Amino acid sequence: MTMIEVAEVLKAEVLVKGEGVHKAIRHVVASDLMSDVLLVDEEDMLLLTSLASDQVLRTAQIVGAVGVVVVNGKPLPSSMVNVANDLHMSLATCKVSKYDACVAVHAALNPA
Repeated sequence: MTMIEVAEVLKAEVLVKGEGVHKAIRHVVASDLMSDVLLVDEEDMLLLTSLASDQVLRTAQIVGAVGVVVVNGKPLPSSMVNVANDLHMSLATCKVSKYDACVAVHAALNPA
């Protein structure tokens, strides 16, 4: 599953199509604590968070994430789109809760 496919599943708006937008996602991390995200040692990861901050994108870059989806319909600061463009990081936003986003992505990755 790619970032574009995840965006379709979550009915998310893709604000920035970064370098990893078509890269296969192998892991999903859902967290608002960037210190916890920094401990993740997985490749091809997608970050789901309700934290609308530039630091989310910087953290995602450090861990090599494919992209970031901000959940809960949180309004994003305009600087976040600029940082995503500067870092070539895919960025999307959706209205569903973090829990529902996790359930939907899991279901899409593991069809019954």
